[in-house]
This record gives sequence, C-alpha cells and structure tokens, in this order.
Amino acid sequence: MIRFLKAAVKGVRLELAAGESGWVNLADMGSTAGASYASTAGKSVSVQTALNVSAVWDCTRKTSQLIGALPLTLFEKAKDGSKVPLENTLAEILTIRPNPHQTASEFWAGMTMQMVLHGNAYAEKLFMGKNLVGLRPMFNVSAKPLIGGGVEYLVNDRGRLSKMPADKVFHLRGFGSGDGMGLSAIKFGANSMGAALAADETAGKVFSNSMMASGVISTEQTLDETQRGQLQAMLSAYVGSGKAGKIMTLEAGLAFNQLQMNPEDAQLLETRRFSVEDVCRWFGVPPIVIGHAADGQTMWGSGVEAIMLSWLTLGINPLLVGIEDRILHDLVPAERRRRQSAKFNREAMLQMDSAAKAAFLGVMANTGTMSANERRHKIGMPAHSDPKADELMAQGAMAPLNTLGEGRKNE
Repeated sequence: MIRFLKAAVKGVRLELAAGESGWVNLADMGSTAGASYASTAGKSVSVQTALNVSAVWDCTRKTSQLIGALPLTLFEKAKDGSKVPLENTLAEILTIRPNPHQTASEFWAGMTMQMVLHGNAYAEKLFMGKNLVGLRPMFNVSAKPLIGGGVEYLVNDRGRLSKMPADKVFHLRGFGSGDGMGLSAIKFGANSMGAALAADETAGKVFSNSMMASGVISTEQTLDETQRGQLQAMLSAYVGSGKAGKIMTLEAGLAFNQLQMNPEDAQLLETRRFSVEDVCRWFGVPPIVIGHAADGQTMWGSGVEAIMLSWLTLGINPLLVGIEDRILHDLVPAERRRRQSAKFNREAMLQMDSAAKAAFLGVMANTGTMSANERRHKIGMPAHSDPKADELMAQGAMAPLNTLGEGRKNE
C-alpha cells in the first residue's frame, strides 16, 4: 500500500510538471509587487522601488541566498536519543524538490526574500488526498490576524478574491509582535529607503551634468531674445559627463564664469554613505557584508571575522529557527512532532581556513570526539576501509594523579 501511494505521488508530480493537472498560481502579480508607502524625502517606496537601492538589493540577496544554500535535513529521534535522517516524502519536498518548477535552494531563497522584504512569505500546501505532495509559493496574498486567533488568507484566484483555508497555507513569519503576522521592513523603513532613493537620484543628476553646476555667461552687451536662444543652444552642446573636456569658444565679448560644486561640501557623498548604513540596520546585515566599510574600518582581519559571526548569530540564526519551527508546526503531523524535527546545517556558514580546520580536526581526534572517518567526512573525503577508522581514539599520555607511579611499584 505504501509503495502504491509513493508511486501515485510521483505520478501526480510528473503530471503537474507537464502542466496536465494545472497547478494554478493564485496571484496575478509578481513576487515584488506590493503596497507603496510615502516617505519624507518625497519618494514613493515599494518593494520594486526599494530594490533599486543597491544596499536593499544586496542585503536581501545575501540573506536569501545564504539561507537557500544551507543544507536542510528532516530528523527523527531514535530510542537511544540520537537523531536519524529521514528520507520520506516530506523530506524530499523540503530538501530536494518542493514543486515541479523549483529546487529546494530556489524555494527557500525565494521564501526568505519574501519574508525579509514583506515580513511574511506564503506557500500553498498541495495535497493528494490527505498526503502532502508539494509546496508552491504564493504571491500578493492578503492576510489579516483574527481576533480569536489565527490568520485569514485572501488570494487572487482567476481575478476573484477568495478565501483560502489556513490549513492549506504554509506561512513563514518574520520579526513581529506575536499577532500571527510579520512586520515589513519596506513599510516601516520607508523613510530610510526613500532618502536613499532621493540621494541616488540627486547624485545621478549631478553626474549627468559632469559634476558642474550651471555656469554664468557674462557680457557687456545687451542680447535680444533670439541671441539668448542661440547662446543657450550653443551651451547645451557642452553639458553632460560624456562631453566633459570639450573646449568652448566664446566671442563677441562673452565670458564664462564657472560655478564649481563640491559634492563633499554639499554632503552628497556623506548622505549616500549614511543611507547604506541606515538601510543595513533595517535588514540586520552588517555593512561590511555588502562591501561597505565604515571610516577607518578594514575589509579583512579578526575584526571582520567577529562581525560575520555576529551576523550569523543575531541575524541569520533567528530566521533559521523561525523556519524550522514553522516546518514542525505546519508540515509535520501532530502525532510525530515530538519525534521529528527539521534542522539547517549551521556549520556550512562557518567555513574555516586550512590551518584552523586542521587544528579543529586535531583537537577532535585527540579528545576522542570524532573518529577518523567522521573527520574525513568533514573535509569531503571518502570513508577509509580500515574498521578502526570508525573507532574513537584519544591520546593516552594523561592519567589521574592518584595513579601516578603505579607502573614503577609493579616492577
């Protein structure tokens, strides 16, 4: 019977991949669609406009791709307390192929992106009977918490707004107040991102004019309207960064008085620098992660390593715990939740250099913590055929103080 169900599930997936049964995308808008928010800088901020800011783009990309690249495993607790990896249907959905169109890394990276930007990410739980067979991302979902608890989900189904049962929605929540919804960084950070958009626009206009403010043409003669138009047309040939360095010929007593604008005096560059750091605060990403160093800070060394560890601990790990808990709550059957758990491999985030890795493996060997084959597995080498390679060994030079000298007494 179990084999029959597994074969049936695979058959359904093949049909869905071929488009015969028609998994329908319940939203008619893209993944970056959403509400727009006004900012004090006068710019309208939405997900689409915010992603035009390089700091927003890279903060989102680094966080999403890192989580998408981490190995995820579904475990079951054995009788001896150890955790055994599972290879059932749910494990395949979570770690290999959530739906016919996405790999697991693409799915988790996309869900993380939605959660980071919108505060919430949604996927439709696809069933064959009572069996879960896939997860498909849903975009532009309208959700609101209910007074008595729970969340109501409204989706755009073929042009009509319809309610979707909560038990068919896999809902990831970001940082929130506990009402069942995550808070949007785009909404609450609209002023910061609007300022960044305005600064980028201002800088673009400055550079389009070759870093030059409009100069002043002076003459002792009086020009009529036609002459002024001719003069303005002549000057337009010298405006723009692509025309920098051209020599302008003036005649008939005309003199050009240049008005040089210093961008540092105008605090344009300082404003853009502050915008990067301000945006990074909203996404919990250290500026150095996206290639921005503060004044006096280097891009390498032990200080940077400490910053990276802090980001992984305070920024990435809470997101991972939230995803793991939501998998257990929404996808693992209630009767199995005490025995099963989903875990991301955090060690994949902590890549060491060769010297540090050798020192670590040496300590694990000398303390009897890891066998030879376990150490070989850590560095991607195949297991050794010697049976002793699976045994735990340790240095035998240390002994309890009360046993010192016993060997000499027995001689």
